[in-house]
Amino acid sequence: MSTPFNTSLRRHPGDPRGLVEQIDALVKERLEEAVEFGCLDLLVQSRRVHRRPAPEKNSEKDRQEFQALVRELLIYLRGELREGLTPEDLQKISQAEDAQGGQELPRLLAGQTALARMLPDYWQRFETLKTAFTRARLSPPPPRPSLLDRLFRRARPE
Repeated sequence: MSTPFNTSLRRHPGDPRGLVEQIDALVKERLEEAVEFGCLDLLVQSRRVHRRPAPEKNSEKDRQEFQALVRELLIYLRGELREGLTPEDLQKISQAEDAQGGQELPRLLAGQTALARMLPDYWQRFETLKTAFTRARLSPPPPRPSLLDRLFRRARPE
């Protein structure tokens, strides 16, 4: 049978998963991409602001810094998006996280996937919170006291 549409949620005809599992997988994939893109962009911007070299593909130190940003963003999102949810919704999120075992990042991603399925405005809130997280990370550090201020321990006027 021919259909007028060339796309389908069932991307692979041999995929044994049901529709709900496929949707969960697609949401998780989209979420991973959004978090990775946001954190990589933040890492590059941060390096530029602090006049550090761009991250390198094969650098273990850069990879660790990136993974730390991913973890911090997911924890931030978790805290902000759980506010105001019903106990039943919080229970669903906890169940999704618990199903992932003991590793932190898969648990955090599972919680975000559950939130994305639960909240109709999840992606708008995600973008708003990601922007706030980025701004907070890129805000300039407090000015360094001058040599005389440090010698005489004078406070700078605000």
